[in-house]
Amino acid sequence: MPTLPAFPTIAALHAAFATGLSVPALLDHLYRRIAAIDDPGIFITLRGEAEVRAEAMALAPFDPIAFPLWGVPFAVKDNIDAAGLPTTAGCPAFAYVPQASAPAVQRLREAGAILLGKTNLDQFATGLVGLRTPYPAPRNAIDAAYVPGGSSSGSAVAVAHGMVGFALGTDTAGSGRVPAALNNIVGLKPSLGTVSSRGMVPACRTLDTISVFAGTVADAAAVAAVISAHDPADPFSRPSLVGHSGISPGLRIGVPDAASRRFAGDTLSAAAFDAALSDLAGVMEAAPVPVEMAPLFAVADLLYRGPWVAERYAAIRALIESDPDALHPTTRQVIEGARAYSAADAFDGLYRLAALRRAQEALWAEIDVLLVPSYPRPHRVAAVLADPLGPNSELGTYTNFVNLLDLTALAV
Repeated sequence: MPTLPAFPTIAALHAAFATGLSVPALLDHLYRRIAAIDDPGIFITLRGEAEVRAEAMALAPFDPIAFPLWGVPFAVKDNIDAAGLPTTAGCPAFAYVPQASAPAVQRLREAGAILLGKTNLDQFATGLVGLRTPYPAPRNAIDAAYVPGGSSSGSAVAVAHGMVGFALGTDTAGSGRVPAALNNIVGLKPSLGTVSSRGMVPACRTLDTISVFAGTVADAAAVAAVISAHDPADPFSRPSLVGHSGISPGLRIGVPDAASRRFAGDTLSAAAFDAALSDLAGVMEAAPVPVEMAPLFAVADLLYRGPWVAERYAAIRALIESDPDALHPTTRQVIEGARAYSAADAFDGLYRLAALRRAQEALWAEIDVLLVPSYPRPHRVAAVLADPLGPNSELGTYTNFVNLLDLTALAV
């Protein structure tokens, strides 16, 4: 009798399928798990089990070479199109039903993956806390007293609970990494354009990318390999030039210097980061290089305190100008901040970013990889309800600069 894996990684599922586990049996187990966890905030749209089972029965015979994600269940953040399922972006007044899936979703299904549903998010992917939603907010998979992280909250929580093998999110300021870290899973943010953004409701179109949540780095890499492809119909698409392998000999790792370590007085988070550095010392040839982070923090400040918020306004301009009350109050407050900026301010921001980008280029002559905390400290739900903006901003301390500089990032 085949055994259900404790966690649905790709390797564990394929090993179980190879020894007789059927996809319908797996689905029966997962839908029972979803019901038992009983968190109405995870999925905005959960497909019916009978419909998904019928799709599974129509799969080609098990062949993990031809279909690298054969039988693996997944979920999709509800600002990414899946044909026939509503796309809400966390706003019922915005909802539409697409006829076609986003290329990333289509490629996953062609690789044999099984879509279970669409997951909750900070409305219009604006936030890092996971509470800015008109639906019930997902509960953090480890401790419900803490925020689940956003904006890809439902995707991260679904993976953390083992409801799915992996999930798609998006990342504009850390939304593919902060919720991964807060739920103890892996979050991968690819470089801009290596995954097509067609079929994704934009937040900041020049910064957005579809991201991957998974239980392991190997699974995140496998999913990224499937969805990464040049898309001539996406003006932001570009070929991916990056492969992956083991740790390169002589890899130089930078870490924030003492003055750049921001934990907001949380000694537990500071100690956890020190422990991670201690673990790193046991596997690396050279000592980490201390990095002065001021130029990177200056870049991060531009994302929400500069004119890039106008991209968020442009993405939903018709709705916010015709029906502003349809927005979550905090989302509306953030996005309406764009009214304070002019076109001249936008150019000033671009010039400032260009100068900061040039200033940080020297860093990459000294290091190959920068290791930072995923966030300074976790925040409780009660603290964010009392102050919707402060904790959210703090959570992005070590993530916001990544998108503006078009770096690839991995939260583990």
